[in-house]
Amino acid sequence: MTNNYSREQAYFFCSNYRKNTANCTAHYIREKVVHALVLESLRRVLFYVQAFEKQFVQEQLDKSSEEQRKEIAKKRRELAKCEKRITELDVLFQRIYEDNVSGKLSDERFATMSASYEAEQKMLKELLTQLKLDIEMQDDKTANVSAFVEKVKRYTEIKELTPAIVNEFIDYIMVSKKKVIDGKTVYPIDIHYNGVGIINAPSAEEYEEMFQERLKQKRSKEEKTA
Repeated sequence: MTNNYSREQAYFFCSNYRKNTANCTAHYIREKVVHALVLESLRRVLFYVQAFEKQFVQEQLDKSSEEQRKEIAKKRRELAKCEKRITELDVLFQRIYEDNVSGKLSDERFATMSASYEAEQKMLKELLTQLKLDIEMQDDKTANVSAFVEKVKRYTEIKELTPAIVNEFIDYIMVSKKKVIDGKTVYPIDIHYNGVGIINAPSAEEYEEMFQERLKQKRSKEEKTA
């Protein structure tokens, strides 16, 4: 984001473009637009969680279960690759040691190659430890959803978007490249909330259906107890 402009002028640049990655073109979005979108999203999320807590929790757990399966599968594949490479490095190290002893490999070359193998193996073992921790931490999804709901309950209304509120609720914001929809240029924005990721709050029409369903269930219960 620029530092020498007022809020009206300030904007966010795509981080990939700043890093000169080949698969991204220059695009940006004004800070005041992001500010307004985040504030609107937070207000909708608060209303959704407070009005339909059980449904929100169930949706998040269902989503987490699917994401968790994919993430764990990915990390297990990485784990297997690390373990295989560590074993390969043990074999390679033993081979160059034998070649050095037999005179096929000079001391200088042996020192260089063994240092390289040891450095790679150290890095892989550290990655292996982290992957194992990540896999174990996948079971914390339920706790994350519960913690998010409790945070929401502390707010009856958000009138202004403060740094404290942003830090409490927002993990990060992803601004995608512009798209043209119905002749209008838009910049898709995904807001990732702490512990739960993207939240797709219902539309006004969906809320109406949900409230009607709730009234229907309430009347049904009253008729049964009458």
